[in-house]
Amino acid sequence: MVDNTPSTKTISLDNYGIKNAKVNYQLTPKQLHDITIAKGMGREAYNGALAVNTGEFTGRSPMDRFIVKDDITRDKIWWGPINIPFDSDKFDALYDKLAAYLSDKEIYVRDCYACADPNYRTDIRVINEYPWSNMFVYNMFLRPEANELEGFTPEWTVINAPGFMAEAELDGTRQHNFAILNFTRKTAIVGGTAYTGEIKKGIFSSLNFTLPVFENTLPMHCSANVGKDGDTSIFFGLSGTGKTTLSADPNRKLIGDDEHGWTAENTIFNFEGGCYAKVINMSRESEPEIYDAIKKGAILENVIMDDEGVVDYTDSSITQNTRVSYPIYHIENIQVPSIGKNPKNIFFLTADAFGVLPPISKLTPGQAAYHFISGYTAKVAGTEAGIDEPVPSFSACFGAPFMPLHPTKYAEMLSKKMQEAGVNVWLVNTGWTGGPYGVGKRMKLKYTRAMITAAMDGSLEAANKDNYHIHSVFGVHQPRTCPNVPDEVLSPRKTWNNDEGYYKTAAKLTTSFRENFKQFEDMASEEILAGGPLK
Repeated sequence: MVDNTPSTKTISLDNYGIKNAKVNYQLTPKQLHDITIAKGMGREAYNGALAVNTGEFTGRSPMDRFIVKDDITRDKIWWGPINIPFDSDKFDALYDKLAAYLSDKEIYVRDCYACADPNYRTDIRVINEYPWSNMFVYNMFLRPEANELEGFTPEWTVINAPGFMAEAELDGTRQHNFAILNFTRKTAIVGGTAYTGEIKKGIFSSLNFTLPVFENTLPMHCSANVGKDGDTSIFFGLSGTGKTTLSADPNRKLIGDDEHGWTAENTIFNFEGGCYAKVINMSRESEPEIYDAIKKGAILENVIMDDEGVVDYTDSSITQNTRVSYPIYHIENIQVPSIGKNPKNIFFLTADAFGVLPPISKLTPGQAAYHFISGYTAKVAGTEAGIDEPVPSFSACFGAPFMPLHPTKYAEMLSKKMQEAGVNVWLVNTGWTGGPYGVGKRMKLKYTRAMITAAMDGSLEAANKDNYHIHSVFGVHQPRTCPNVPDEVLSPRKTWNNDEGYYKTAAKLTTSFRENFKQFEDMASEEILAGGPLK
């Protein structure tokens, strides 16, 4: 599927204010791989992948992400610490400095697009200072056919210059790095950071605004797959909850692993053309699909390799956030094109380290909206200082850093869509059972897979219809039985063998839910508010 016919075409960037640049247009992944190595900017790993170091930043910098406040955004964006306003004049001045910086340089340009559904396709031009950043763009966005490049007119432009440093006092940024969206100019500028995720998330953030506001389409930070009968399942979950693992199912085709839209026509489409996966502690046994996708054409970020190019995936000396990007066709079992219809099941994945949420439970529409807005999981604190208490972690819509609108806007869209489509929503705890972290143990993956399979094939509903246990604290519908799962596993209280300890810990978690939800109460409907914990 990859065209490695070398490209020698160039284009002018004068209309972007970038003058006299040596423009490498639409180079192949192999060309960009070879240029990166020739320039000493990367090494080839033993498996053929390109390994690079992103430098100062090995992850996103949320405090340096801005949105220009203008006539389009002023009254619609949920302004605050996630969506930080930026002055339009300051943007124009910073853009001009960035364009001047890239003038006279050798740079790399790629035309691509987002949104696999042709009705929602967004054409994008990305201008990169570094060759491997441009290869990342090839991997992660959708790739036009050669004949589509004639007369290609981008709707959005991304300009990415890791070597350009802003002057905070003069330019209006917080420090030297920045990622700024301008909806009037339909331009994203990223400077001072080589972390490639800023490019991908910039476009994701723009779609999270334009799709719901102008296209009646719900953007989702989720993975999705489709079964043999054409039924689509959607998996929401924060890092460490099993979103990638559980959506990679040998019996179902992968639509995508991170960013999707749910249209008014009831289709689910991937925004992207690739995957950007964490590789810390990666092994073929734990993640066979991802492990096998790390080959020629993939880019490894911030990993440690020996002199032979063998990667030590357990080494986090640069960062815990080691990553790989690869085009989706590196995965064998994929849906082509990346579109699913007939959504039937939604799974909210949480790694509850308190061990009090049921391993699977069915949610009402109000509960679904509440838990979607909450976006709960739990982090396990480091044990070096003797701290072993779980820490609740909430991220609205399971993707707060990328959501420009108020979370209730997305939640109301989700509720409406799930009711219209007759979708079942399930809360799945992939975390602890038999007690909290330090006492209990992690839920067995084989049980979680069995529960999800039973939910998708209808056998879980058939076995519990009109007979779910209503959880006394959280109010969710807890199954009493599930194929291929011992009944006692389904009740978190029973696995504890300590009712007093269980209810005390459950009360602690409900307090955290309520405290977190206070910021959303003023814009949440009665139905959503009623979806929270009972006690």
